[in-house]
Amino acid sequence: MTLYANRPAVQALQPSLIRKLSNSAIGRTDVIPLWFGEPDKPTPEFIRQAAKDAIDEGQTFYQPNLGIIELRLALANYMNGLYDVRLSAENIAVTPSGMSALALALQCIVAQGDTVVAPSPVWPNLPAAAEILGATIARVPIRPSCGKWQLDLDELFAACAPNTSALLINSPNNPTGWMLDDAEQQMIIDFCRERELWLIADEVYNRIVYDREYAPSFVDKLTEDDKYLIINSFSKSWAMTGWRLGWLTAPKSLISTLEIVAEFNYSCIFAPVQIAGITALEQGEAFVRQSVARYRTALAAVESCFSGLPRVEFPAPRAAFYAFFSVDGVDDSYAFAEKVLQESGVGLAPGAAFGPEGEGYLRLCFAAEAPLIERALSKLLPLLS
Repeated sequence: MTLYANRPAVQALQPSLIRKLSNSAIGRTDVIPLWFGEPDKPTPEFIRQAAKDAIDEGQTFYQPNLGIIELRLALANYMNGLYDVRLSAENIAVTPSGMSALALALQCIVAQGDTVVAPSPVWPNLPAAAEILGATIARVPIRPSCGKWQLDLDELFAACAPNTSALLINSPNNPTGWMLDDAEQQMIIDFCRERELWLIADEVYNRIVYDREYAPSFVDKLTEDDKYLIINSFSKSWAMTGWRLGWLTAPKSLISTLEIVAEFNYSCIFAPVQIAGITALEQGEAFVRQSVARYRTALAAVESCFSGLPRVEFPAPRAAFYAFFSVDGVDDSYAFAEKVLQESGVGLAPGAAFGPEGEGYLRLCFAAEAPLIERALSKLLPLLS
């Protein structure tokens, strides 16, 4: 007998095309895996050591739902230092990953039958997390124009219907590297205030930026009276993808609700992981800067290669660590990614994984040393020429 989940919203979920493709290569040792969004280097030793020390000290007990106060204070101070704001620990909820932060945020504000408006292409987990709750996603395309990605804000606002409960904005964006500027963020905030909409902002890539030190944030334009939740994570900036540690920034009045919802989702986060997070914040600035410099070098290698390929259209990213590119004549990105995998041994993510607006594109994660990226590009050349 085949069993199915009772809820239609869960039954309707589709598996990740990225996972589907990568699973097909399990056991192969000849693959250059550029399909997942993570750095090629392990977490820095000083962060790992902090967690080891905490384990050795016996810090293995239950912790507060919102995270240990030391980490919440460290995160508030970190955000204050970046964006010249005055957050306190009462604005911060620590979560087991940025994904959990998103799920927690949506559980607090999205109901069955709501519409959530999101720019797309976008990381598939973002819309899926709303769809699990019975919401509908209204996608507004991010389009290439004049060699860069752009979002038409009038089109974004026009997509908001009477049953729209939230705007879900991922900037800097995965997979395109598109990024809002301060003026655009202010326009979005003004619109949300006027329409009394929630703003959910995924700012996980805010430190991986190539034309400035860090990405603009909504946080320095919002007040305690605004309806907002800002998602962030330790995964990308500090190479802590497997640690599963993130946080939410929110109005103080919402934190008690987040605490209750957290209790019934995951209860708490392992203390040594949280202590590792404090260490990352306090000692990790040099690592963040070195990482961005590495990615900038790898991006230059990608740009140099693609610029000589007439079939390839590659709007350069302003942020994140992905090359999201199209190949003339390719209209089935999954089939082409399969062909690339089989014939070159390079693992790329199919653009269709990021929504209909991503079809025809492929995503290459260049969060790696330039020689590895150059080797992958040399293998790709025959298929892209």
